[in-house]
Amino acid sequence: MRESTSFIGIDVSKNTLDVHLLPEGQQWRVANDQAGCMALVERLKPLGATVLVVMEATNVFWRMAAAALAGAGLACAVVNPRQVRDFARAMGKLAKTDALDAQVLALFAQRIKPPVRALPDAQRQVAAEMLARRTQLMGMRVAEKNRLATATAKKVRKDIEATIAFLEKRLGALDHEIDSWLQSTPIDQSRANLLQSFTGIGQNTARCLLITLPELGSLSGKQIGALAGLAPFARDSGSQRGERHISGGRAAVRAALYMPAISAIQHNPVIRALYQRLVHAGKHHYVAITACMRKMLVILNAMIRSNQPWKHSQNA
Repeated sequence: MRESTSFIGIDVSKNTLDVHLLPEGQQWRVANDQAGCMALVERLKPLGATVLVVMEATNVFWRMAAAALAGAGLACAVVNPRQVRDFARAMGKLAKTDALDAQVLALFAQRIKPPVRALPDAQRQVAAEMLARRTQLMGMRVAEKNRLATATAKKVRKDIEATIAFLEKRLGALDHEIDSWLQSTPIDQSRANLLQSFTGIGQNTARCLLITLPELGSLSGKQIGALAGLAPFARDSGSQRGERHISGGRAAVRAALYMPAISAIQHNPVIRALYQRLVHAGKHHYVAITACMRKMLVILNAMIRSNQPWKHSQNA
């Protein structure tokens, strides 16, 4: 790809897309719907390979525009909103309107030039939404079970039990739909089987990782850890050495790895040895668990990259 000479910032909201083009300084607004996205593509298409578009990952409202731009061959980077807020503060731009936000995004594109990563295809986006819905249903089931534990009236208990039964039925249906999606993609099905060879990784975790972390196996260990938000950042200044903390990344991946890490600490000799070494060195319980999650992800990444099951990857 040729070096970008035109930089586009798009401030995304539910109903509109505010666009700012640099270096020309042009600014306009289109509707955040299919017709608006088509009009945006037609206006930007003449810029071709010289354009870099940046927008924030705002809820799900960015997806239609990002997919339309990527489908037209325009480079589009979807970035963490916190990065842009920090950039705006550093620039002294504290005022906030949709038009100003679009300008800040264009400046961010021009000066930072964030990397452009492949967007998930439509099928994977549907699977990700199903996975998110499954998490919501599980949360509702936990809440209903907690209510059942304190309810005393027979009619109330019966109603709660009926709700729990309904939620379990819906969870089963969603699991079936997600499994059907995996079975329709032979590569992902083989990867799911590969991931489950690691002691501590079950079917649900394998599905979640494949859907929410499609880059698994294509990046280095450091890159995959940072992408998931499991790479600790240094906080040092002069002679002072601050505590390392994880930051950013994909919360869904971390949530998917937490319970498997607890299981692996009990049953996987490599992860158990790492946990014990860190705890004995004085690390906090949760710090040790986070390190185990990162180690697991690095190993899983190496397994997918080499197409080797866990028994052949213990020294990854």
